[in-house]
Amino acid sequence: MPVIDRRRRRLGIAAQAVFLTLTVAGCSGLGRTAVGPVIYTTERDAVIEVNSPSVKGCHRLAPAGAKEVANETLVDIVLYRTPDCTGKGTTYLATTFSDVNAPNAGPWRSFSTIH
Repeated sequence: MPVIDRRRRRLGIAAQAVFLTLTVAGCSGLGRTAVGPVIYTTERDAVIEVNSPSVKGCHRLAPAGAKEVANETLVDIVLYRTPDCTGKGTTYLATTFSDVNAPNAGPWRSFSTIH
């Protein structure tokens, strides 16, 4: 096998390895989810389960809000009293923990993930 052919072959293999690495690294963040459910109870006692929510963005809860929330995902979440994940009065809820509102506290209306 001539020297030039070996160099081309090695260069081709190296280029393919770099391309594959970049492709995998570029796609690794797509569709990442907080594996597991966030389960909450509304003010009207309806139980709602949000399965594997995205780790990006703000997630709205039912319009009436939630009085109890269980975080059964693999990531921590922050609960908000507003529907757009802003404002004061947040609650940090670690993975596998749950929280119940105090009787006179307003409901939670959204959550975001900590990742």
